[in-house]
Amino acid sequence: MNPDEFYRRRKALMRLMGPNSIAIIPAAPQLIRNNGVHYSYRQNSDFYYLTGFNEPEAIAVLSPGKDVEYTLFCRNRDPAKAIWYGDIAGTQGAVRQFGADAAFSIEEIDKKLLKMLKQSKRLYYSLGYDVSLDLQLGEWLNTLRKKIRSGMYIPNEIHLLDHHLHELRLIKSSNEIQAMRTAANISAQAHKHLMQKCHPGPNEYEVEDAFVHECMRNGARNCAYQPIIGSGKNSCVLHYETNNDILNDGDMVLIDAGCEYDNYASDITRTFPINGHFNSQQTELYELVLEAQTAALKQLRPGNTWQDIHKAAWQIITKGLLHLGVFKGTTKSLTKLIKSKRYKPFYMHRIGHWLGMDVHDVGNYKQDDNKFRQFKPYMCLTVEPGIYIAQDAMEAEKHWRGMGVRIEDDVVITADGYEILSVNVPKTVKDIEALMND
Repeated sequence: MNPDEFYRRRKALMRLMGPNSIAIIPAAPQLIRNNGVHYSYRQNSDFYYLTGFNEPEAIAVLSPGKDVEYTLFCRNRDPAKAIWYGDIAGTQGAVRQFGADAAFSIEEIDKKLLKMLKQSKRLYYSLGYDVSLDLQLGEWLNTLRKKIRSGMYIPNEIHLLDHHLHELRLIKSSNEIQAMRTAANISAQAHKHLMQKCHPGPNEYEVEDAFVHECMRNGARNCAYQPIIGSGKNSCVLHYETNNDILNDGDMVLIDAGCEYDNYASDITRTFPINGHFNSQQTELYELVLEAQTAALKQLRPGNTWQDIHKAAWQIITKGLLHLGVFKGTTKSLTKLIKSKRYKPFYMHRIGHWLGMDVHDVGNYKQDDNKFRQFKPYMCLTVEPGIYIAQDAMEAEKHWRGMGVRIEDDVVITADGYEILSVNVPKTVKDIEALMND
């Protein structure tokens, strides 16, 4: 991402904060996996969104209107540690490479930040994300509070930073959309690879391995989340992550997997037959979910809401499950079945979620009046209807049980409709079978 992008984001946030204010944003901590071993580092999305800085033990401070508006506290360069862990930016790199107006050692933050706090009327901070920093901030404020009699001034307003910052993150720039398009294209290639290589016999974790390998081979170092490889009955477990069963002939496999590129996520799901051929029941259930997704996508445009696309999907699913005999009723009772949300035992989640730097990205789904917010251009989201008929769903006929289907695409709202970022992954029965048997 171009450094100018991070500069524009900081400026946009500081305009919302106004003068005489200060924002404190911490980097993500480095997490211990087990004795002496860390998890692979992933930066706090809010921190990275504003700084582009990808190191732990750092704190960004924004002070709009001051001579120094952007201060970055970070680790000092240490040649001895560099031998073990590689070089880091240090305070000079924070200014030269990452656009900070000033940078100091993280070890100086107590002294420096006290001075910055006492010059501000309003404090913006995301309480609860970093408990250790919450406590440290409380100590800083208490230190200043004890000096009020001597004329010391402390912030008299504390605001959650999340509101302004997450509203900014909800509307994507052209650079962000391009990063997400790249992530979706890499993931699409990996999904196609799995379709072409799929056959009965391997273990689910071998499929996971193939997906990760293909993403890394094409330039994506990390997955955006733990891949879900649910074959047979496992396709009915929404967040199945065990990935430890055999792919059996005659079953379908549900693959929910996406890579992360330049800290932006993709999130794609496809369901297909392990042997490359849909049987009649699989075809009927799959095409019902695809019809529901198509109906939902038609509702995607500025001015419409999450409820519009969710309603379009559940109406199709209710009518289709009734037609297939998955639950009992007559055509005359369809309206009553829709009103009672009879579909819920088989379609228990919402139609999608925001997508961006986080796979379940930030941004309120409803507004202050408790109504679903209207879509605007450059919002990014997933559209992912599904039907899951568990093995113990005794009301359904036996040939439906143990079948789960989900179809998920990544979408950006445009001025007059939408663009599917994950368009390169086949999703009709005909196209999937053609690719699998090519």
